[in-house]
Amino acid sequence: MLFDGLAANWLSRPIGLSLALTTDVRWSTMTENKRRDVLQPVDEQARRLAKELVRTARYAALGTLDAELGSPSVSRVAIATFTNGDPGFFISSLAAHQRNLVKDGRCSLLLGEPGKGDPLAYPRLTLIGEAVVLQAGPVRDAFRARYRQRNAKSKLYEDLPDFTYWHVRPVKVSLNAGFGRAFALAPSDLEIDSRASTGWAEAEPGVIQHMNDDHAAAIAVYAKKAGGDGDGWRLACIDPEGLDLVRNDEIRRLWFETPLQSGSEIRQCLVSLARS
Repeated sequence: MLFDGLAANWLSRPIGLSLALTTDVRWSTMTENKRRDVLQPVDEQARRLAKELVRTARYAALGTLDAELGSPSVSRVAIATFTNGDPGFFISSLAAHQRNLVKDGRCSLLLGEPGKGDPLAYPRLTLIGEAVVLQAGPVRDAFRARYRQRNAKSKLYEDLPDFTYWHVRPVKVSLNAGFGRAFALAPSDLEIDSRASTGWAEAEPGVIQHMNDDHAAAIAVYAKKAGGDGDGWRLACIDPEGLDLVRNDEIRRLWFETPLQSGSEIRQCLVSLARS
């Protein structure tokens, strides 16, 4: 009786409607399966590439919501990273994107620089997050020092009252590593364990100044290990997983073989790298 009732109910529907419902279900299932098939399992290679794209980016496309229209708005900002790997920037209240973020901190960053040929063949990372302005204090001071090392021209306007430092806290990360290589990363995939950052803000600035002032030969060794050539490199930032080198518009990343556990290990690590 139950079967008869179901059959009667199905047969009572218009043929076109039944076909449409069947097609919609099949299409939805196929689309969902296809979407799952496109995403690759996140492995250490994907995490390393994603971190490198953030750490070596000089700038990013910044997406915000227009304060007046509520529509997407895209601009470009120079960036640097916090010790834990989160990105941040330094912007003026005269800029539309700053006003947009004051009203709604939701934003996105597109990182990854194309080269010759097909721009879509190069890795890029989309990071969706919440931008928060940094208030005066140790966190802002530490990021300000890192930003200045990565963006030397910021010294010209870092004390102007209309400029503020911002921290982007990731909530969703998408990595496109090339054709057929898409990954959905968790924000934690980009982070460095906060326990490893103990004493980092106090140790890093002095080490960087000392190395840049007195150890150009060692820095040249680091640059060569990171794939750079020639002289003129400066040490810009150090974190528990590696160091960043800059020369004019070039940025190189040198990864440590073993992550450091605290800021007290920086000096010995740099000595060992220069000798090896």
